[in-house]
Amino acid sequence: MPSALICSQADLSGELGQTLLWRHDFERHVAARLEEARMMAVAARPDVILVDRDLPRADQLVAQLRTDAATRHSSLVIVARGDFLAGEIGLLEAGANAILRLPAGPEWDERLTRLLAVPVRREARIPVQFAVDASVGPGPPIPALALNLSTRGMLMESSVPVVVGDEIALVLRLPDAAVMGTGRVARQAASTQFGIEFLTLSADGVERVRQYVAGLAAR
Repeated sequence: MPSALICSQADLSGELGQTLLWRHDFERHVAARLEEARMMAVAARPDVILVDRDLPRADQLVAQLRTDAATRHSSLVIVARGDFLAGEIGLLEAGANAILRLPAGPEWDERLTRLLAVPVRREARIPVQFAVDASVGPGPPIPALALNLSTRGMLMESSVPVVVGDEIALVLRLPDAAVMGTGRVARQAASTQFGIEFLTLSADGVERVRQYVAGLAAR
């Protein structure tokens, strides 16, 4: 049974009651304070954690949940009201996967379904800077920049119009080779920065990426 932890000092049942979070087969936990939320997240290990943007020290909570091995697997969603605030960038940089705005509309269930499938980030990523071609669907590739890299994925900066869960075609332009493959958007780190999980890489691409990461790590 999928489960969610809702971290808010407000009662969100009325606003979220029509979303999949309130289905009979969805387990819900609620916490109103930072320490209570952290302890409940470790105990329940929910699939998705919703953090109210207005919860005091929400950025600290997101950072703690993202770095704790017991809760790193959970997708983190910021629930926000009104227009974009500058502080939301800090929440994304702390590790939140996405921001969903109230009132909850039809897009909520689609986004939550995607977020429930977001993979765990299992290993540290090495800072890099090389060009990437990224494309969604049949459109032409859009120039992007890799900012960090592991054998499983990367942080990519680009204006490519994607959301968490989208699959994209990639060409990684490593210094000594171009590696083709596909990836899935695992989280949005900032307005133009996206965490990408590699789905497939070309025949020798896995080894080329592994060697490149190992070489950088050894410096």
